[in-house]
Amino acid sequence: EVQLVESGGGLVQAGGSLRLSCAASGFTSDDYAKGWFRQVPGKEREWVSGISSSDGSTYYANSVKGRFTISSDNAKYTVYLQMNRLKPEDTAVYYCAVWYGNYYPPNYVDYWGQGTQVTVSS
Repeated sequence: EVQLVESGGGLVQAGGSLRLSCAASGFTSDDYAKGWFRQVPGKEREWVSGISSSDGSTYYANSVKGRFTISSDNAKYTVYLQMNRLKPEDTAVYYCAVWYGNYYPPNYVDYWGQGTQVTVSS
């Protein structure tokens, strides 16, 4: 059974930093990508970033490019999202995601984490 467990959300002032972690387990294939989405109430879930498990290539939404950094520890099946220079508009529930294939953003997500709240105060 595939499981994604997130941690690291919280409250931070604008301009501050947070680091999200997502521990993945139960995978039997390396042909997948990992990444992050976020969602605010009343809006669609928005793709934030992704990383390829095959070659480590990273991809970002324009809204976070230059401020967020995605990385992974393949030995631990963990993916991280370092978020710097946070803005109030980054406030959302952040979801870890895994999908098969190299699509950024993906058309379909195969597995979701439970979500972690990030709140940026002005």
